[in-house]
Amino acid sequence: MEASRASIGQSMGRWRLMVGRRVMARLAIDTIAPGLELTHLDVLDAVWRARSEGEVTVGAIAEIMRIDPSRASRIVADMVARGALKREASQADARRIIVVMTDLGTRLIGEIKAVKRGVIESILADWPEDDVSAFAHLFDRFVGDFETFYQNRESAGRGGGT
Repeated sequence: MEASRASIGQSMGRWRLMVGRRVMARLAIDTIAPGLELTHLDVLDAVWRARSEGEVTVGAIAEIMRIDPSRASRIVADMVARGALKREASQADARRIIVVMTDLGTRLIGEIKAVKRGVIESILADWPEDDVSAFAHLFDRFVGDFETFYQNRESAGRGGGT
């Protein structure tokens, strides 16, 4: 059992390096949008995810991306200039400006997700379906438990824990 835990730790280290190098995002850029940068994909993803919560503001994008609002504003402005995002007045409060995905932005997000799915499908192509199903379930469980662990530590740290 200890060897399995050590192997998981080693695999996580290798995975972290690939995630840190943004391998999947770079593949997507190379395939569908050579003129974009990683931060462009990040802002599109942030808008895509935040829209389910309601109107998306630059502040919400900055929070999701964990960057300064002025930097988020510059990236949004660049994506507006590229036609992937647009700024509109809020329907709830006309004094507030929101960020909305354009048809181009929606198409880019769809293509990026398709490239990522294609990479995963290529990697898993020779795996038995039972292995794919088990991995999907266990990986999701692991990531979910990791998120919970991290959130609990963050909460304990903010609350003046021990």
